[in-house]
Amino acid sequence: MTGFDFRVTATDGAARRGRLAFPRGTIETPAFMPVGTYGTVKSLTPEELESLGAEIILGNTFHLMLRPGPEIISAHGGLHEFMHWQRPILTDSGGFQVWSLTSRNRISEEGVEFQAPTDGRKVFLSPEVSMDMQNALASDIQMVFDECTAYPASEEQARKSMELSLRWAARSRARFDELDNPDRVLFGIVQGGMYSALRRDSLAGLLDIGFAGLALGGLSVGEPHDERDRVLDVTVPELPADQPRYLMGVGRPEDIIAGVLRGIDMFDCVMPTRNARNGTLFTSWGRINIKQNRYRDDGRPVEEGCPCPACRHYSRAYLRHLFLSREILGSRLNTLHNLTYYLGLMEQMRAAIARGSFVAFRAEFAALPEAEMEAS
Repeated sequence: MTGFDFRVTATDGAARRGRLAFPRGTIETPAFMPVGTYGTVKSLTPEELESLGAEIILGNTFHLMLRPGPEIISAHGGLHEFMHWQRPILTDSGGFQVWSLTSRNRISEEGVEFQAPTDGRKVFLSPEVSMDMQNALASDIQMVFDECTAYPASEEQARKSMELSLRWAARSRARFDELDNPDRVLFGIVQGGMYSALRRDSLAGLLDIGFAGLALGGLSVGEPHDERDRVLDVTVPELPADQPRYLMGVGRPEDIIAGVLRGIDMFDCVMPTRNARNGTLFTSWGRINIKQNRYRDDGRPVEEGCPCPACRHYSRAYLRHLFLSREILGSRLNTLHNLTYYLGLMEQMRAAIARGSFVAFRAEFAALPEAEMEAS
């Protein structure tokens, strides 16, 4: 890719601070990517996202393929122009969404035929179709089409799934090269379930094919946290040190910190935005469930010193009122707050790595109230 560059600028143990450069902008890592499933991070404008410090967002190939479709997005010059976001975009391949529709899909060597959740029509998705769709979206980082290994899975089931994903990765690479667009890069996805040997086999196969970066898939699918961490401990040290490392679909603040500790550079998750719409707000000292009656006449902001619009201008009582009244403004303000928290957390981690104090930062975070406990 012309203008693509990744450099690690500081380390603290396995934790890495880096810079990912694209023609459309630079991303400081570790980075969190807000999820824009339908070409929008729900309730926010692209200008608001940029004002919060977002440097890259994620678009969903599967959902955008079904609605509005590649023809409409291509006619508008790609997803950047269509949604008015001029910074980098990563698009997933659609594999995870197809996996989530297990009862509606039929998997073969060629790809996956499934019943669209939008209107029930039959749709076919393959490595080639996924690459064509991502090409229409004109995303900066594109992902290979893979099969997400279910949890739990036997070693034989995980092996068959991983080997299919490797064959699909080779086909994704071939189609990506045929499209020959120098402004985009392709990432591979390491699969293999919870089995260390299969993860190593997957990685070896992906390295033979060759990619600009590598992601870890098939995690955050219901496995215990210690199982996920064990997979990371085995796999991450084997990833190329000069390429970006992406942990897909994670997640909770404590899980992101655990990933950074092990050398992960990029994260995405719907948690901050979905929780915002459900009335759960993240703070530096726990979570607030704004629905609770204790906030009925609470005149304090969600968090003192938070720079988000919700905390600068509105009270907990008002946010509770908006939520219970089902006012759109409540979702917007809650989302602005949660993304401010997540993006701020990434900034704090980058600073801690640069100072050489990331282990102390993690210990301080771990000493806070349990994430599921209610903040005061």
